[in-house]
Amino acid sequence: MGLLKRAEKDGRRFLNPVPAAVGGFSTMWKVLPQYLSNKEETEPKSPIGPFRTDSAIYAAAPESGLRVTWFGHSSLLIEIDGVRVLIDPIWEQRASPAQWFGPKRFFAPTLALEDLPAIDVVLISHDHYDHLGAHTIRRLATLNPDTRWVTSLGVGERLRGFGVDASRIEELDWTQSVGVCSKQGEAALKITAWPSKHFSGRGMLDRFTTLWSSFVLEGPRHRVYFGGDSGWWEGFAEIAAQYDRFDLTMLEIGAFSTLWADIHMGPDGAARAYQDLGGPEKAGLLMPIHWGLFNLALHGWRQPMKRMTELARTGGLPLWSPQPGVPAEVTPGDSLLSMWWDNR
Repeated sequence: MGLLKRAEKDGRRFLNPVPAAVGGFSTMWKVLPQYLSNKEETEPKSPIGPFRTDSAIYAAAPESGLRVTWFGHSSLLIEIDGVRVLIDPIWEQRASPAQWFGPKRFFAPTLALEDLPAIDVVLISHDHYDHLGAHTIRRLATLNPDTRWVTSLGVGERLRGFGVDASRIEELDWTQSVGVCSKQGEAALKITAWPSKHFSGRGMLDRFTTLWSSFVLEGPRHRVYFGGDSGWWEGFAEIAAQYDRFDLTMLEIGAFSTLWADIHMGPDGAARAYQDLGGPEKAGLLMPIHWGLFNLALHGWRQPMKRMTELARTGGLPLWSPQPGVPAEVTPGDSLLSMWWDNR
């Protein structure tokens, strides 16, 4: 595992697994002229949705053993071999330090946090505002006091500050694993943290002080790769080499730009990473994430998925992309492409 190792630090700052350029004030000065002249439809011109989740579906276990509900962006509920994992939940109105400014969500949450089924594990990949919302965490901590929380090194302090019981939190370094069980104790899941090429922080002064990760969820029958936030890097092939195959591979496609290509890979980078992970034979179905909910870049809000569908058509990539809020079964070889975003 040449590139797959524990995270290294320079002082109190975590380092990427390979060198990466992360924009600072100089990038902001480059973005400003593009922002002022940008004519892309970065947000929907008319309201979209409402999308609704039928919570009654959760009363029955998925027939396939693997069911995913995508709530937009990187927020997902994964039901895998009897364990329910809620990933990077964001129910906030804005992905921002305050709820009166910053990127506003394109559509309302598809169900209330109170209507979620019993959650066994909440998995937080890193501490950026579009992946970790203070209000969401506080409410989940109250609703689910006995839920396990798994996250990257250092993020546990954030969670404790938002009301999560310290005894329920497990922080993982890259290459580390933890076993979790369903609340009934009838099912077990292994979660392993792997490197990604990104950064962390909730302000300009705390960048890199907590870790960021991708994760593999491994049950007795199914295996899912959640890529988190990452630019393309050489480590995808090494991660794939640790496993025989995945049923579903989740890779980010949105919030990308050539100005920050090292930390967000976009559709073309996702297609490349998917092939590195083994393509259709080994990486299973390809689920695009990190798009469709917030305006976090200069591209049109539909553009990531439009480009991804083009790449899938020309490259034979089996996309799996459900409508927001709809619990969908994952069956090997069965692609799913909801065109909810088209012509809106």
